[in-house]
Amino acid sequence: MFNITPLVRTIIIINVVVFLAQNLLSQLYITQFLSLWDFRSGLFRPYQIFTYMFAHGSFMHIFFNMLAFASFAPILESYWGERKFLAFYIVTGIGAGVIYAVFNYFFPGNAGYMLGASGALYGILMAFGLQFPNLELMLLFPPIPIKAKYMVFVMGFITYAMDRSGTVAHLAHFGGAFVAYLIMSYWRSQGR
Repeated sequence: MFNITPLVRTIIIINVVVFLAQNLLSQLYITQFLSLWDFRSGLFRPYQIFTYMFAHGSFMHIFFNMLAFASFAPILESYWGERKFLAFYIVTGIGAGVIYAVFNYFFPGNAGYMLGASGALYGILMAFGLQFPNLELMLLFPPIPIKAKYMVFVMGFITYAMDRSGTVAHLAHFGGAFVAYLIMSYWRSQGR
């Protein structure tokens, strides 16, 4: 089903190891240490702009993030190569965190912390939709074909519509997709 490339496998393993450490060791300490905290909380540290993408809040959180990652990321890694893919993944994840943190600083309201690979994942989804816009994919639920360029919006809408708790960082999803769009637009303007 999946043809997982070496770097994608490594990133998945890192996420799983961190998740296991969160749950087998002192969860509160590790989660607090790695998560991206609101600037106003007093718990914010600059390294969190990077580390938050490797911690997850629940089994379902990491499962669906890594399932989507394993579905789309290997194709981009194979197409771009490891170095370009890794740079893209890290930049979109950091960009999502920065957008989330800056927005929450100027418009406080849901102070707390954010964690998960979703910002970088939405960057991957946006890149996939832009790189292979007319590639037909089959959705799992419902099992219908959809072009990649529409899939990005469908997945964003589903995530937004399914969250009734208010705990999903939709701004980070948007941030990752937005940063990916900027990067892809720049690469296209440079003929890459």
